[in-house]
Amino acid sequence: MKGYQVKQYNEPVKRYCQTLELRDNPELIAEYRRRHSREKAWPEIRQGIREVGILEMEIYILGTKLFMIVETPLDFDWDEAMAKLATLPRQQEWEDYMSVFQKAAPGASSAEKWQPMERMFYLYE
Repeated sequence: MKGYQVKQYNEPVKRYCQTLELRDNPELIAEYRRRHSREKAWPEIRQGIREVGILEMEIYILGTKLFMIVETPLDFDWDEAMAKLATLPRQQEWEDYMSVFQKAAPGASSAEKWQPMERMFYLYE
């Protein structure tokens, strides 16, 4: 089992957790991973994520299931940020570029593809 270091911020943050299903094809999944590597992910996409106010974004994978954690400032408005993200350069092109791997409708935005998860347990107070 491997743990992952969590970034520390000088202010409280909130977290969004979402899921998405990939097509069950090992070659497609390998290519999906490759396209998300630091070398292959488009710089405009990373820049756009930061531009809308997202502090950190992590995607985890198990088989065909993706789990994404997004950390933001407390005053972050998800709907407003996703609407802005959808208008940024190359964003829809990226979504279309990734859609071949995902179980999602063609032309769907990131906000339409990724489904929010409900937190049902936490340990801290």
